[in-house]
Amino acid sequence: MNILNNLMQTYPKTRVAIDYIFVLIGAAIIAVSFNVFLLPNQVASGGVSGISTILKTVVGWEPAYVQWAFNIPLFIAGVIFLGKQFGVKTLVGTIFLPFVVFSTNNLEPWTHDALLGALFGGIGVGLGLGIVFRGKASTGGTDLAAQIINKYTGFTLGRCVVMIDGLIVLTAALVFNIEKGLYALIALYVTSKTIDLVQVGFGRSKMAMIITSKQEEVRAGILNKIDRGVTKLSAYGGFTDHERPVLMCVVDQTEFTKLKQLVKTLDPSAFVVVMDAAEVLGEGFKRA
Repeated sequence: MNILNNLMQTYPKTRVAIDYIFVLIGAAIIAVSFNVFLLPNQVASGGVSGISTILKTVVGWEPAYVQWAFNIPLFIAGVIFLGKQFGVKTLVGTIFLPFVVFSTNNLEPWTHDALLGALFGGIGVGLGLGIVFRGKASTGGTDLAAQIINKYTGFTLGRCVVMIDGLIVLTAALVFNIEKGLYALIALYVTSKTIDLVQVGFGRSKMAMIITSKQEEVRAGILNKIDRGVTKLSAYGGFTDHERPVLMCVVDQTEFTKLKQLVKTLDPSAFVVVMDAAEVLGEGFKRA
């Protein structure tokens, strides 16, 4: 990944090409996951794909045509009401995704178990969307509708997305049955978590906030024994109103036990607050 980042920084045109490759690969993964997991098991997990699943069952319309019929007007509406912020890459994703859905509609379902379809369909769609987002684009659809509603109603974007996807899932529950609606909710949840995983990565770091009376010893220990940087934050005790600087340190998960033991050895009475750091960019960690 570092080699890829260096290549993109050195050759800007290569970065653009790679972004388009991400969009195409991501859209293809979404389309295949839709055809082999979600559609055959009637899992309408929100979005235009969920609408196309419902209409395929009710009136027999080809899902790819339904997706084109919704995506392209929504993209145009997004440009009109929200400005030209989506760019060509989003248009490519908007058109290419239904194309792959149409091209792979003869694939045999990989499972006829609705729960497995929801789980693995959610993973596939989340993986594809995460890759598309890494390409700085989207596949359009109801996300654009949510942004338009957000702009003109004052509702938060998250609430708009939930409202639209919730309405689609509710419709699926009424058209199919309550169980299929519950499977759709599972797929939605798995999709969101997979997107986060693709965006942030598998690596997890820990951020420690350390309040100690032996600041210099702890600071030197972290610098020399763990080889991590330390930031000293100015703070005051709420009870004593005395100055009590806080040492902030970010370490890999594998280094956390070593940090904890170091602080305990140097100052058993130190007060330590530990938080998960989902993504850390900078020296010693992942480059932006």
